[in-house]
Amino acid sequence: MSQSVQSRWRRAGTPLAAVALLAAAFLTAQASPASADQIEVGAGSYGTEPPPGGSGPSDLNGQPVSPKVTDDFDQPVATNDWWSSLIFQRYPGNPYGENLHAHPLSLHARSGGMEIGHAREHAIVGDGMKYEFTHSPDLVLGVQGLQAPGARVAGYTDWTVTADLSDGSRTLRTTIGHGLPFAYAELSGGPAEVAFTAPPSVWHEDGSVLGATVNGGHYALFAPSGVAWTRSGDTFRADVGSRGYVSVAVLPDPGDLDLFEDYAYSFVTGTTLDYGYDAESATLTSRYEVTTEAKEGSAEGTLMALYPHQWKETTTPLTDLAYASPRGEMRVAEGTGFETELTTQGIMPSLPTVDSADHDRIRALIDEELDAEDPWKGATDTYWTGKALGRLAQLVPIADSIGYDEGRDELLGLLKARMEDWLTASGDGDDAMFAYDAEWDTLIGHPSSFGADQELNDHDFHYGYFVTAAATIARYDRAWASDDQWGGMVKTVLKDANNPDRSDDRFPWLRSFSPYAGHGWASGHAGFAAGNNQESSSEAMHFAASTALFGALTGDEELRDLGVYMHTTQASAMSRYWQDSDGDTFPSDFGHDVVGMVWGDGGDYRIWWDGGDEEHYGINYLPITAGSLYLGHGPEHAARMHRSLVDRLGRAPEVWRDVHWAHLALSDGDAALREFEAQWRDYEPESGSSKAHTYQWVSTLAELGRVDTSVTADTAHYAVFDNGDTRTHAAFNPGAAPLTVDFSDGATLTVPPGQVATEAGGSGDPDAPDDPGEPDDPGEPGGIGDGTLHLTDGGALSPEPGASAAAVAVPSADGANHDGAPNDPVVFEADGLTGDFTGEGTGFALAVDSGGAVGNAVQVRVSYDLEGDGTFDRVETYAYFATDDLPGWETYRHSQGLESADGELGDLDGGTVRVELWSALGHQESQVRVNAPDGGQSVLTVPFTG
Repeated sequence: MSQSVQSRWRRAGTPLAAVALLAAAFLTAQASPASADQIEVGAGSYGTEPPPGGSGPSDLNGQPVSPKVTDDFDQPVATNDWWSSLIFQRYPGNPYGENLHAHPLSLHARSGGMEIGHAREHAIVGDGMKYEFTHSPDLVLGVQGLQAPGARVAGYTDWTVTADLSDGSRTLRTTIGHGLPFAYAELSGGPAEVAFTAPPSVWHEDGSVLGATVNGGHYALFAPSGVAWTRSGDTFRADVGSRGYVSVAVLPDPGDLDLFEDYAYSFVTGTTLDYGYDAESATLTSRYEVTTEAKEGSAEGTLMALYPHQWKETTTPLTDLAYASPRGEMRVAEGTGFETELTTQGIMPSLPTVDSADHDRIRALIDEELDAEDPWKGATDTYWTGKALGRLAQLVPIADSIGYDEGRDELLGLLKARMEDWLTASGDGDDAMFAYDAEWDTLIGHPSSFGADQELNDHDFHYGYFVTAAATIARYDRAWASDDQWGGMVKTVLKDANNPDRSDDRFPWLRSFSPYAGHGWASGHAGFAAGNNQESSSEAMHFAASTALFGALTGDEELRDLGVYMHTTQASAMSRYWQDSDGDTFPSDFGHDVVGMVWGDGGDYRIWWDGGDEEHYGINYLPITAGSLYLGHGPEHAARMHRSLVDRLGRAPEVWRDVHWAHLALSDGDAALREFEAQWRDYEPESGSSKAHTYQWVSTLAELGRVDTSVTADTAHYAVFDNGDTRTHAAFNPGAAPLTVDFSDGATLTVPPGQVATEAGGSGDPDAPDDPGEPDDPGEPGGIGDGTLHLTDGGALSPEPGASAAAVAVPSADGANHDGAPNDPVVFEADGLTGDFTGEGTGFALAVDSGGAVGNAVQVRVSYDLEGDGTFDRVETYAYFATDDLPGWETYRHSQGLESADGELGDLDGGTVRVELWSALGHQESQVRVNAPDGGQSVLTVPFTG
């Protein structure tokens, strides 16, 4: 809590102690209103007015407020963003909003114009609990004589907003946005005016372009060509006349002025995120695009400062420019946009239950929940009801996995009854319902809590539990979740929090997710000097996981892909910005390993209630579900986080101990199970968890091991585990027919409808003794085994990886184009192989890296000599893989595409398999990772067994 493609592109453009914040067009057959205050959606409904005693958006005094927008504003009202204090007036005496942290800029609207600054240095405040890059204005951009009575929103795009300051005679509209070093102003009623807050040092003055340094910050002012800036003290004016525009930029260095001048008149008018999920390659590609208007000249695009979670994952070349920010160094790209690529790790609905667990104990612990006097623990509002729904929903597949059908069905009955109560507005003072606020374009649950009604806080945190419950029901009763039954209302609730449909004007697009920031913002109004905040990143991740699962189970790929996008993107941001996983986000003098909250201006170890260290760490772990496996994607990092907490406490965690056992299990399952076994009879579960679920979780991970992210699968719902001896593949089938899942290490798993299936095989321990019965063993001399061959040093293809990881150089292409034509290739080969042809195709996953080189690409050819007679019967050349310009291993997969193929495959009889790897493009050599027994292997999977 907190205050507050399938290869197809998606337009995305405790108990009360755990307090967090005071903090659709899809309706293809929405019925006519059943009454003036009730809208039917399938079998459910929502109100058009809150129930008696219910509240909507209000100021600090509890008085209703309206969105602060201009007369020409014509979009759904957006909240929960970095700029929301402009549209939501939380404080009656402040009509201008709070500080706006649009890194690298910081801004604040006031009567005379827009303050602009750039915080280059941080401060440690709050007794060392918070680091912040405080807004301090270096200049005010305005119109001479402007005295605006307040700020309003004239429009917004995916990560920009246009703020309007008008006084009846003069108008200033300033467009600002995340990642934009420019502020673009359109004005009328007088000369443009820039008032510096201290005497500036002017280092460039040439007609319409002025360069100056103030308070250590370097700025450039751009007026229309032919219009000079004139100075009066520390204020500069430009009589722009009917052209009515200027721009202001913060520069890393005065020497960068020429580059900024190239884009100074290319005004950003729109920003759009497009995301594409490719299941086959397990890749999420995100395109960040800007639309620009040339006020003069013909330039297109602009300069964009990328956050670390973007520039470390981008496939777009970067400039040498950089800025300081609360998230670490921002690096600059130029043009009309950039792309990032992330590997999509799977989102599971539940973990398998291992045979070694005590199933009788699990059943008894489930019965404890079912036999409780009140399984809902007194919950009445959206948050605590949600927590109870989530707790009970987690038990359903556990009961099913141990054959406890009666318990499973009783749990489903509890979920259905409570969900149907909430998803129906009776119109007669119903005390559990959702109501639509047409003025604010939002759906509010009543009764509410933590400001979800008056402040529009935390909708994704609360509603994610409802979506989880719906996905659990859908797994066992698909008819219940259909649009014409209860699925329609579930989607309405879901889309209020994060709507992927830009044409659905009932809700803004992605209310609770900020695409450029890479995470959500919890406060509806952002009414803080520090900007907006996000406390419980894990509850936002929970919403993403539940969205992906509900979408998959109901056949709604748009929702599934939205969930994959949010889950994958926020996982990348969360580990960096909440846990400093890369080591370059937190300032070196910040004495904490985690933050409980990310703010617009920095990070704070504290949380929204007077909790202890266990809660400061745990607020970004709960609720523990199978969608929480991302917390273990870096198991060594997870281990460091647990050690950090134990060292801080000087003991094992005692508050929320089950949450911390579950987190510990991601790095050391045996230790977590020991802790549970020693205390399970006596501890009090965290309110969203249960003993049955915690026991199942820790016992499963104790047996299966850590999450193995080196292996991916061609489905959104999978996981791979490695305990050092055995790798276990798991997958969930959300469909109605059997599903075959292919893993990147060559494993294949057939999953029945609605089920989680697992298959163990493969050794994660290079020192484990050979066992002829294991699937990875080649069996008879010359046998191909299961068809998995590792690239090893010395040029061999081997059924086993080498003893220690190494890298082999792939020579440069020397600037020539060798696409499809091997040039000085690195060759890996195995001969004397025997195996039966399976009828399938070749697969590979090759770890390659070109360091910081730009424009490099590696290419692979796989050749088969079936009888070992020196003639290759089948030759396959794959499309080259363009490596990025950032050091680090990337995975080149067969899904890059087959460029050409000659010949036919058949059985191997003493045959030869050859891999050739060369540079198709570029001026620098590349590397291919070989051996790698510790993960990240370069693997060829050939279509033979034997």
